[in-house]
Amino acid sequence: MKISLITPTYNSSKTIARTLDSVVAQNYPDLEYIIIDGASQDDTLNIIASYQSRINIKVVSESDKGLYDAMNKGVRLASGEIIGILNSDDLFFDDNVLNLVAESFLDNETDIVYGDIKYFSGNIDKIKRYWKTGIYSEAKLANGWIIPHPALFVRKEVYEKAGLYRDDFKIAADYEFILRILKKYQFNLRYIPKVFVKMYSGGTSGRNLQQRKKGWQELKKAWLVNNLRPPFLFIFRRIIFKIKQFI
Repeated sequence: MKISLITPTYNSSKTIARTLDSVVAQNYPDLEYIIIDGASQDDTLNIIASYQSRINIKVVSESDKGLYDAMNKGVRLASGEIIGILNSDDLFFDDNVLNLVAESFLDNETDIVYGDIKYFSGNIDKIKRYWKTGIYSEAKLANGWIIPHPALFVRKEVYEKAGLYRDDFKIAADYEFILRILKKYQFNLRYIPKVFVKMYSGGTSGRNLQQRKKGWQELKKAWLVNNLRPPFLFIFRRIIFKIKQFI
């Protein structure tokens, strides 16, 4: 079972090596690794090239319309049965993650496999927040629960049936996609209570209050574009959900 792993990059020279190291360390043999670079101006491409003797990497470097456009390019190029996305400043928690993912897809009824993540900000060994995803339920979804996209692996046919990431979303296209496949298409999913990824804490949606407000608007928009009514006090309930993660 081939897994296609996609990493979007743009001027990622400070972090891409640790991401590459964690991919190289994976002990799963049937891996296709795709890097979609947005025409980086720093040393990103040279660092990637230095890893080509250790792992075969398909690299596309050209200008794009942002992160979600890059993710869509990677999905279109992917030839694997299973697709995952690893950010250029994140890393796998250990060297057995992809093996565990593949084993979890052996049941042909499973369309989606997901796990947990741990956030760090500076030192990768100093955990800032533990996102213990838990088992899906519609009640939890209404309280702001969602699957963290770096810990999400889906069959390629999920993208073929449900579509790609919406590029009219600038912050929360990953949220909209996950909401779409869970609520609208209701694919079969399996939760693995293991940490899949260490994720860098410092993404676009959380940089400042203005960005948070834009993110909250897109979270509500994600429901509306799928002809779903946003839950009552949805943003407040989501904030409480995140606070519980810190606690």
